[in-house]
Amino acid sequence: MTLTIDILSAGRTIVIVIFVVVILAIIAMLIGKVRNFFAGRAFEGTDRVAMRSRWEEIERSASQSGEMGRKLAIIEADKLLDHALKALAMPGATLGERLKFAQYKYPELRDVWWAHKIRNQLAHEATFHLDNSMARTALKSFKKALTRLGAL
Repeated sequence: MTLTIDILSAGRTIVIVIFVVVILAIIAMLIGKVRNFFAGRAFEGTDRVAMRSRWEEIERSASQSGEMGRKLAIIEADKLLDHALKALAMPGATLGERLKFAQYKYPELRDVWWAHKIRNQLAHEATFHLDNSMARTALKSFKKALTRLGAL
């Protein structure tokens, strides 16, 4: 009878050990996925070159065409930021949603909200006046965000 109890006890011990090993393997896998998520994606060389080229066009537009050029530059910079966040697989249906999510990994992106709000005013308010100083500040903010993301 003690032999039977010893065999049952050994069987339970083996099941517990297997269970613990499986749980540890699941935890290790989840830690790896979380680490990969926070490590994020990086821009490939061709993507970065294309974004830098686009940024140079945006800066030229801002400096050459008066207020309309500045407005177009802000709108295009906002679109470039959105493109960069999509390329980094940030979830969300809008740039605002993607920015909220991205701030967990890149807290500095909080600074670009002001520039994004300027873009929204440009897009939705026909009489919004964009002076040169405001445009320069917004473009600096977009450039800083794009640089932080590794797009520029």
